Amino acid sequence: MEKLSLKKYGWKCVLGSEIIYFVCLLGGFLTLRSVEATKLHHTFFEIFPGFTWITVGSVILGAIYFFVFAWIFASYFVWMHNSSLVEIKK
Repeated sequence: MEKLSLKKYGWKCVLGSEIIYFVCLLGGFLTLRSVEATKLHHTFFEIFPGFTWITVGSVILGAIYFFVFAWIFASYFVWMHNSSLVEIKK
């Protein structure tokens, strides 16, 4: 196996997390679930400091949170992957 590139993997994680974030925000507007489930969905997002449902500032703040979390995840994952590779000497 080859070593992973932090830059490539990190940006892929950011793209994936931002897509999921906006899909989840859209899910908060859908009325396909019960009132209690929608309330729980809104409350889940409000665990992020400074996030209130749904203001422009909060949406941007949430996107920043997901960006940072994606880079933290990518850094850890790439480090774990690359440090676990064993070189075979011939």
